[in-house]
Amino acid sequence: MIFRILEDQFAQKARDAKEKTKAADLRFMQLALALGRRGQGRTWPNPAVGAVIVKDGVIVGRGWTQPGGRPHAEVEALRRAGDAARGATLYVTLEPCSHFGRSPPCADAVIAAGLARVVSAIEDPNPEVAGQGHTRLRAAGIAVDIGLCAAEAAHDHAGHFRRIRDKRPHVILKLAVSADDKIAAVGHRPVAITGDAVRTRVHLLRAQCDAILVGIGTVKADDPLLTCRLPGMAARSPVRVVLDRALRISGDSRLVHSARETPLWVMTSDMAEAPAAMKLGAAGAQVIRTASSATPPGLDVPAVLHTLAEKGITRLLVEGGARVASSFLLADFVDEIWLLRGPAPIGADGVPALHALPLAAITQSPSFELRASETLGKDTLTIYERA
Repeated sequence: MIFRILEDQFAQKARDAKEKTKAADLRFMQLALALGRRGQGRTWPNPAVGAVIVKDGVIVGRGWTQPGGRPHAEVEALRRAGDAARGATLYVTLEPCSHFGRSPPCADAVIAAGLARVVSAIEDPNPEVAGQGHTRLRAAGIAVDIGLCAAEAAHDHAGHFRRIRDKRPHVILKLAVSADDKIAAVGHRPVAITGDAVRTRVHLLRAQCDAILVGIGTVKADDPLLTCRLPGMAARSPVRVVLDRALRISGDSRLVHSARETPLWVMTSDMAEAPAAMKLGAAGAQVIRTASSATPPGLDVPAVLHTLAEKGITRLLVEGGARVASSFLLADFVDEIWLLRGPAPIGADGVPALHALPLAAITQSPSFELRASETLGKDTLTIYERA
């Protein structure tokens, strides 16, 4: 009887220890995910990874992928941990790389540091990695657990996964609409739709994307700057991309005037005139020629996305206008939608949000499902994602 009681006590202690370990693992992985998001928009073409090193319940090192994609998160965390990494556990949001690129494999650095365990959220689909990093760690005697917070990691690394698997960026469509589903007044005249809280949120979203894309119609109507204008975050501005089949962008536009401070890529057709392209190049813009589409008339959306992926873009924010938004939706290349709605109507003569498409093409489409919704001042933000 006494032995049975002791056995039960030992079993309960083992269960308690296991639950305590699971709770700690979850807490540290969630921290790694939060750290990884710090790099979003700055690490392309590499994924924005987060890493935390823990020993005896204490964080001894943490890191995230640095601007430009180097150093990797694991290397940063190991550098900060130093000798304390020996015998510790690494929590990382993506499988440590196993190939030589512009730097040695992270898996080798983890092995050399003497870590005892690696908790990895998800396998890297890059064919140069694809499980080989985990295999190399196990071969060195390191315990490897895979799958904790995999769904969150897949969401955070969606741009990397899209670029590897589909040869295109993850596309986020942002729409600011009035109470009556309009995006501008008659004649495409700009009008304030949402308030300061929404503008702050949108600028933060810009900072988390590699590139922001608009059509030439938006450039001519609004003369936008398309930068991140949050205090101290100008350097986090994404690459500005303009779809301009005939190179109608004005040399006096704010985009062209700021091309040497924040990159400007003007995507045009093979038929665009060379003198116009040369003028843009002289102003600091990069002119990129790509295929055109006859129906609807304009640049070919798949070709545009493939070209951007080849240049390293993983997260693309599409901001306007109505024709561009509808063309991306019709081509089925929208992965996430941020629908920002203001409280006031514009009127029947206003510009519809999606040109010839009703807004129900998003809100009632089986292709998208509601992910989140919140109130920002007098406005609302609803986020949809590909079903």
